[in-house]
Order: sequence, then C-alpha cells, then structure tokens
Amino acid sequence: MEALESPASSWRPDMPTTKSKSKSSMVIALLNRGKGASIEEICNATKWQKHSTRAFLTGLRKKGLVIIREQRGDEGTVYRVAETPDQKPQQAMS
Repeated sequence: MEALESPASSWRPDMPTTKSKSKSSMVIALLNRGKGASIEEICNATKWQKHSTRAFLTGLRKKGLVIIREQRGDEGTVYRVAETPDQKPQQAMS
C-alpha cells in the first residue's frame, strides 16, 4: 500500500480568490435593502446558523448601526438598517 503524499505548501500559489465580498459586507448590503432581510435570507447567503446570524446583528448594533425589526405579514420578521453612525442627525447646541 502506498502512502499518499500531502500537497506542497505552494500547491496553488497563483489561484485568484473567488470571494468578491466578505460575509459581513454581504449581510450589511442585505440589511440596507429597502425591504430589509429575514434571518433565513441572511443564513442562506452566509451559510451561518440562526444563532450566529442573531449574534452578528447584535455586534452590528454594538458598533452603532441602528437595526430595526419589523413584522411583515407572510414574510415574517425582517431586519433593516435605519441609520448608520455617520448619518445620525447632529444635535444643535444651545
């Protein structure tokens, strides 16, 4: 019986990456859509489990994104970005 050789460390040195977006930017893009995104849509796009998706949304909130949750008839619950930190209205000083 022959032992299989492990591939060298430079097995595919010139292979371009096929990822055009990170998963986090993909989720933010889904949330920025006018209709928002459901947990299921985010899970399908990222291949994350539901609890991981919810934790990521919590992390976005901690970073300052205002994410609102809306109940939409047959679609169920959808999430979307209401405003980003750089879009928050400035308070007038008196």
